[in-house]
Amino acid sequence: MRALLPRPGPVDPAAAHAAIDREAPSDRPWVMVNMVASVDGSTALDGAAGGLGGPGDREVFFVLRALADVILVAAGTARAETYGPAKANATRRAERLARGQTEVPRIALVSRSLDLDPASRLFTEASERTLILTTTDADADRKRRLAGVAEVLEVGAGSVDLAAALGALHRGGARTVLCEGGGSLNGQMVEHDLIDELNVTYSPMMVGGGGPRVAVGGAEVAHRFQLGHLWEDDDFLFARYLRRR
Repeated sequence: MRALLPRPGPVDPAAAHAAIDREAPSDRPWVMVNMVASVDGSTALDGAAGGLGGPGDREVFFVLRALADVILVAAGTARAETYGPAKANATRRAERLARGQTEVPRIALVSRSLDLDPASRLFTEASERTLILTTTDADADRKRRLAGVAEVLEVGAGSVDLAAALGALHRGGARTVLCEGGGSLNGQMVEHDLIDELNVTYSPMMVGGGGPRVAVGGAEVAHRFQLGHLWEDDDFLFARYLRRR
C-alpha cells in the first residue's frame, strides 16, 4: 500500500492509523465510519459489501476495528453480513491492553424491531456481552428474551436516538466508536452530525443496479469534510476524511 497524500511513499496502515490523535468531544466518543464502495457509488454487490473488497480493504477493516472500543452496526447489516463477535490476534490484543482497552471491541447493534436471534453467535460466542441499542417502546417480550444474552439499552422512543446512544456508550467508557453502517444508519448519523471521521475504500468496480450508498435517508444536509489521507493499493483507493468543525 502506498500513500498518494499527504506524503507519497509506502505506508503501514496499522502504524499510520494508530498514530492518529482522535480527540473525542466531551459528551460522546470519537465516531469513525468505515465503508467500501464501487467507483459508481454502490456499497453492495449481490446484497453484501464483501464482493467489493480486496486484501487491502480487509487490512484496513481489521486495523480500524482494532482501534475501536465499540463497533456500531445496524441489525439488518449484521444479518446481511453474517456478523459474529469481533476478533483480534495476539499482537493486537496486547496493543489494545497497552492502550487501556479491552482485548476486543464490543459489538453494539442498533435495532428498533429487536428482530434478533438470541441463539446467534453474536451473542453466544461474544467474550463480552453484545450491546443492543433500542427504544423504550420496543416489543417487551423480545426485549426480555434478548436481555438474557445481551446488554439492552433503551435510547429514544419510536426510533433509536443515536446522540443519546453515543452518550450512553461514552458514559460506559467508550472513547472511540467505529460505525460499519449500513447506509440507513450512516444517513441518520449524517443528519445529526455525529461523524468525525469517514474512511471509504473505493473499489475498482462498476456494478450498476440500484445498490445502496454510503449514507441514505434522513434529512438532506451538507457537512464539510477535509481529506486526511489518500492511499492506493492494487487499484483500490483508501480515503480518510475528517469532519471540518
